[in-house]
Amino acid sequence: MSFDSTATEIFDKQMKLTCSQSDLNAHLSSVSRAVPSRPAHPILGNVLLEADEAAQTVKLTAFDHSLGLQASFPAQVSETSAVALPARLLNDLVARLPEGELTLSCAPVEADKLEGGVLGTIVHTSGRYQLRGTSAKEFPELPAVAGEPIDLEAAMLAEGLAATLFAASPDETKQVLTGVHLTQPEGGLEFAATDGHRLVVVETTSEEDVPPSAGPTLAVTIPARALRELERMLSSCEPGERVMFRADDRQVVFEFGNRRLTSRKLDGAYPAYRQLIPQQFERRLTVDRRRLQSSLEVASVMADQKNNIVKFSLDSAGQELSLSVDAQDVGNARESLPAQITGESMDIAFNIRYLMDGLKVLQASEVQIQLNSSTQPAIVTPVGGQKLTYLVMPVQLRK
Repeated sequence: MSFDSTATEIFDKQMKLTCSQSDLNAHLSSVSRAVPSRPAHPILGNVLLEADEAAQTVKLTAFDHSLGLQASFPAQVSETSAVALPARLLNDLVARLPEGELTLSCAPVEADKLEGGVLGTIVHTSGRYQLRGTSAKEFPELPAVAGEPIDLEAAMLAEGLAATLFAASPDETKQVLTGVHLTQPEGGLEFAATDGHRLVVVETTSEEDVPPSAGPTLAVTIPARALRELERMLSSCEPGERVMFRADDRQVVFEFGNRRLTSRKLDGAYPAYRQLIPQQFERRLTVDRRRLQSSLEVASVMADQKNNIVKFSLDSAGQELSLSVDAQDVGNARESLPAQITGESMDIAFNIRYLMDGLKVLQASEVQIQLNSSTQPAIVTPVGGQKLTYLVMPVQLRK
C-alpha cells in the first residue's frame, strides 16, 4: 500500500482490526527497532499501521530517514485505513498484555477534543486502553529503490553477516568503515569488514546447484546497524528461503516473505582489502580453537586491568604456544598450550579482545595463525570448512 494520490482516502478514516496479541507484539517489536530514540521530527517516533481489508493484513512500518523496517501479518480487517501511533507506548502496552485476541480501533477526533488527532483503542479480555495517534498523512514513505533485483540466498546472507559484523568500526567519523562491504563473486557472496586494526573477509557459496546469474552484480557498503537488523530478521527464515535485493545510487532494500528493510548506502570507496592480506608467511602455527579461546578468556581477566594486550611466545623447538599478560601493579598470567609450529620461534603481541572476537565466529575445531614478524599482520583462518580470513594487526611491546 503506497501513499499516492489515489490512496489518500485511507487517511482519517475509522480503522478496526482483530488479531492475536502475539502476532502484533512480535511484529511491533521487530519494526520498532527503526524508531529513533530522539526523533528529528515527532512523526518519526510513531509506527505506521496500514490495515488492508481486501488482503486481510496489517502492515507495520518504522523509519528514521536512514533505516526503514516493515512487516505485515494476517488480521481480521473491517475497513482499509492507516494511522500512526506512538511506537514506544504501543510497543510497551502490547508487550504487557496477556496472550489472546485483541481488537484495535482508531478514529479521527474533533479538533476541540484532541487537537485534530486520532484516538486508538485496544480492547482485550484484560481491559480497554486508549492512546493518542497521528494522521498517517504525515508519515514519510520508505524510499523507492529502482535498481535491478538480485536474488540472494537467505542462508548465505546470514552466514556472512554472522562472521563479519563484529569487525565493523563503531566510530561514525570513519564513515565507510562503519559498514560491511558486500560483493558477488561467481557462485556466492563475499563479505568484508574492517575497523582499521583488523579485517575479516568471508566467502560464502550457494547451497544449491544454481548456475551463476547473468544479471546485475553486487558491490555495496551497507551500515552495520542496518545489517544487524537484517541478521535478526533472517533468523526466522525457512531453509531455502530467498531474499530479493535492490540498490541504487543512495539506497538498498532487502525483501523476503512479509518483511522489508531499507537502508541508505555508505558513501566513499571501500578499502582495497585484498591488497592488505599477505600472500607469503615465514611462520605458521595450528592450535585447538576452543583451547586457545578458553586460555584467552582466562588471560583477559588480567589484561582488562591494564591495556588488553596479550603476548604470544612461539616455541618452535618445544612445539608450544605460551600466552602471557603483565598488568603492572596488578598481577600477571601465563599459560602454555600445545601447537604445531613451523618456522623460527618469536614473540608477538595482540589486543586480546580482537583475538577473542575472531575466534568466536570461526566454525572449526582448529585454527591456523600465519605470521611473518612481530610488526606485520597475522592471519587467522579455520582449518577446513568455512572460507574466512581474519587479519589482526599486532601491538608493539615496550622494551
